[in-house]
Amino acid sequence: MTELTNRARSWIEADPDPSTRAELSAVIESGAIDDLEDRMAGTLEFGTAGIRGAVEAGSNRMNRAVVIRTTAGVAAHLASVTDPSARVIVVGRDARPSSPAFMEDTIAVLTAAGFTVRYFAEPTPTPIVAYAGLTYGACASIVITASHNPPADNGYKVYSSTGGQIIPPMDTDIAAAIASMPAANRVPRTAAPFDHPDVTPIRRELFDDYLRAVALELPPVTGDRSISIVYSAMHGVGGRAVTDALARFGFGTVHPVARQYEPDGTFPTVAFPNPEEPGAMDMAHELAAAIDADIVLANDPDADRLAVSVPFPGGGWRALTGNQIGCLLAEFLLATRTDTDGPVINSVVSSPMLGDIAAAHGVPWTQTLTGFKWICAAALDMEAAGENPMVLGYEEALGYSVGTTVRDKDGISAAVAFSILAAVAAADGVTVLDRLGDLYARYGVWTSTQVSIRREGSAGSEDIARAMAALRSDAPGELSGFAVTDVRDFAADADSRPRYLGATNLIELSLGDEGRVLARPSGTEPKLKVYVDLSGAFPASGDWIGAEAALHETAGRVGTALAAWLEAAMDA
Repeated sequence: MTELTNRARSWIEADPDPSTRAELSAVIESGAIDDLEDRMAGTLEFGTAGIRGAVEAGSNRMNRAVVIRTTAGVAAHLASVTDPSARVIVVGRDARPSSPAFMEDTIAVLTAAGFTVRYFAEPTPTPIVAYAGLTYGACASIVITASHNPPADNGYKVYSSTGGQIIPPMDTDIAAAIASMPAANRVPRTAAPFDHPDVTPIRRELFDDYLRAVALELPPVTGDRSISIVYSAMHGVGGRAVTDALARFGFGTVHPVARQYEPDGTFPTVAFPNPEEPGAMDMAHELAAAIDADIVLANDPDADRLAVSVPFPGGGWRALTGNQIGCLLAEFLLATRTDTDGPVINSVVSSPMLGDIAAAHGVPWTQTLTGFKWICAAALDMEAAGENPMVLGYEEALGYSVGTTVRDKDGISAAVAFSILAAVAAADGVTVLDRLGDLYARYGVWTSTQVSIRREGSAGSEDIARAMAALRSDAPGELSGFAVTDVRDFAADADSRPRYLGATNLIELSLGDEGRVLARPSGTEPKLKVYVDLSGAFPASGDWIGAEAALHETAGRVGTALAAWLEAAMDA
């Protein structure tokens, strides 16, 4: 207890923020030991996605002291590897209540360390910040955002000079630099940083430049652009950007969900501002039903992901999966763009159907480690090896990059691309759901599902490790009637694979031509995740909706079977 309170009091003394100093002092005085231990349990770990956490006092939370020390570490690392003439950093933020103060501290530390800063004066979509980094030749870009995390959280994301999210070893180098930084109150900061001569707001015309670049990577805007589109910004920063982008591309019948349009980091109408969460799309679906819309589009709060829903036969709205959206976009782009034979790329846990689409169109296909940073790293590596620029990259968690204008997932350009797809379908007298049926008729019916096993604490980590070890040494020979024909361990033989598919704790069980099952520990939660992808023949009756539903039910049984096997291994 004494050691813990001493550490907490030392943190308080070094915290430049009087509000969090008072907050942590109150925790000490209350005697809430469990709370204090959690707040002071080390520091937020800096990784390839930066840092994220609850906005509270303490070393293991998101607060000004943590942001100051993090920025000092980022600056120290960049100063050690960047020529002084190239020390430009772009900074942006989302609309969470703590983001303005975190942004100001970030800029204050960077300017004190000798960097030139270009910043967005208003809350800005993450993909636009990433695009600005490339535009200005920045050695890094920083976005203050927690993306689709709960309202209580915030985060700090770093992009490298490539325009993509940082990848190893840059993440570990920055983490080491952060660990060596002094206490927050000893880190130099510029007073009134927005008045500093090396700090410049980014011009509004940058968005026009972005749209022109996006237009070069999309097929011609044809079709019925009068289609009715409902759009939700999910209280995030994508509202004006997406509605302006759609208008510029000729879509004049866009209906925003009014209560979710303006940026509001308290997210008053959704408990969890993620389009994948149950209920998050309810208001958009209600509006779409009321006006008989053609499609529903939604972004997550920092506008780097895109969700799509379509009318379903018999009534109601159906949210397409990330794999369905990605494969529909790939087929559309490859069929309508005649000026490229660039690759299509998805993460290893995303649908193998993309490989069938690529083969049919004669373009390369590759898969990467999970995390969009690896998709963009693969695109850059393939270009360096002589391939044409990537046509599409996607991950099943609603992330898509149409071309390489933004070297990260981009929910704005994806919204435009999908709207063009829907407009062309409408002009042909069919729906997006009809296009999905066409896809299945050509490549077979595919479905994907996930099952998770949650185990908390250090004992839970041991359980998960024990299950993965058992799967490696003695995998099941069958799962719910499907024979396991091969086992691939992605922790082995990494030297024979490209860096973007390096060693990772992932095991694939092949089910032959009928699909595959994957198991891996989550990188962000105490979970062991099971992914199932199954393929079946297109039905002679043409009822692909029924065939897909039956196949999806079968995939669920396969996932449940492996989950049960893994839980038994945990408890053995």
